[in-house]
Amino acid sequence: MLAAVHSATLIGVDGQPVTVEVHVSSGLPAYQVVGLPDAAVRESRERVRAAILSSGLEWPQRRITVNLAPGGVRKSGSGLELAVALGVLGANDALPAGVLDGVAVLGELGLDGSVRPVPGTLALVDALARAGTASVVVPLANASEAELVGGLRVRAARTLGELRACLKGEQPWPDWDPPPPDPDADTTSLLGDDELADLADVRGLPFARQALEVAAAGGHHLLLCGPPGTGKTMLARRLGTILPPLCPAEALEVTRIHSAAGEPVAGRLARRRPFRAPHHTASTAALVGGGSGRARPGEITLAHRGVLFLDELGEFAPSSLDALRQPLEERAVRISRQPVSLTLPAAFQLVACSNPCPCGGGARGCRCSEAQRERYRRRLSAPLLDRFDLRVRVVAPEPADVRGERSADVAVRVAAAFERQRARYADWPWSQNAHVAAGAVVRLLPLRREADDAWRLLIAEHSLTGRGATRIRRVARTLADLDDSAGITADHLEQAASMRGDVP
Repeated sequence: MLAAVHSATLIGVDGQPVTVEVHVSSGLPAYQVVGLPDAAVRESRERVRAAILSSGLEWPQRRITVNLAPGGVRKSGSGLELAVALGVLGANDALPAGVLDGVAVLGELGLDGSVRPVPGTLALVDALARAGTASVVVPLANASEAELVGGLRVRAARTLGELRACLKGEQPWPDWDPPPPDPDADTTSLLGDDELADLADVRGLPFARQALEVAAAGGHHLLLCGPPGTGKTMLARRLGTILPPLCPAEALEVTRIHSAAGEPVAGRLARRRPFRAPHHTASTAALVGGGSGRARPGEITLAHRGVLFLDELGEFAPSSLDALRQPLEERAVRISRQPVSLTLPAAFQLVACSNPCPCGGGARGCRCSEAQRERYRRRLSAPLLDRFDLRVRVVAPEPADVRGERSADVAVRVAAAFERQRARYADWPWSQNAHVAAGAVVRLLPLRREADDAWRLLIAEHSLTGRGATRIRRVARTLADLDDSAGITADHLEQAASMRGDVP
């Protein structure tokens, strides 16, 4: 007997529809899985067998062959186990014929027959919906997440035995509770449960605060350099409190990526832009993605549509930092692993903090030798530093400096500037000034007539490269948007150039 059940597997952060074919034939009892399964899929035999027996159903004492089509695509994870179990039941005449027509199934099985949640449900269900699936059965814990896709009927399963009864029409499908309410974004802490992050906590640093506002409004990469204790990290961690909100399409995209990475999504769309802050000991694979086995998204993909914050930039491995150069330009990362090649989204905003030398060069002055300082500077390559739109040197605030504006006040200006950019680029494949293609800068970022001479003089005085000149012009356009100016003025150009200093 032959039975086929539709399901899906993860490839990177996207779903791949899979047809699980189960053939039960005469011969000595055996169980074999073909179709490029990984170790988790090959181990499904014992879990599927125990789940069927624990549900009071018969395990066929014959030869069982499971084929995962298409055969040339690597299958990973345990999310195919429920489909395999239903295929075994169908091939053993334990399910009515045609009951699974147009139905896809996702879920991991416990030894007691329970149906456990699987990572990446949003991406998997989205792939099935695009393939024309009319109905999908998911674990009860993933039902709210699956409903985010829309366009197909979602059913929930708690146990294998209950699912069989529902498919046969012997009992109703179980309901599930709606996801818990999303906590208010204004009271969500970026620093911990006991402390709320707000720009008002930062005293002084007016120039660095302005650079942070410009970075938030235009999506510009920002490097803060200065001695320890000057407030670099404190300021950078508050960037998330002034970023513009995610639009619905971006929210779905961010939620799908984090679901595929196995991070909890609580059955609702993300509201805030991601803010990722990996430790400086993170490997290259942890930052850009990949690794052994199934290629997994790295921090730059998890920071998609958000911020990647690298504190103590000089302590990261130079090879890991240089691996960021291409994704920063292309806003995507390409990972080649036998037998697949993946392209993962990586439209992130890079924010970093660095000391000027190994000792930090604090109030007591630098104690490093010239050789130590030169060795430390070489850890940050010139091509990487050139990709920062804003490079700001931070000095310690004075004791008399007062608290600055609240995040809520700055966020209003940032949101207004962001909406001006979104309207300007409505017919283009980007939405912020930092992403304007070099070939479209002259057309989309025009200078006022009186700023032409200042622009040419600026290029000559600073000996700007083409990339450097383009980045300064993008920053100047963001400054103009914050001022609600129709064109870029000479003052905007001068401010933008002053925010691209020579650091560290």
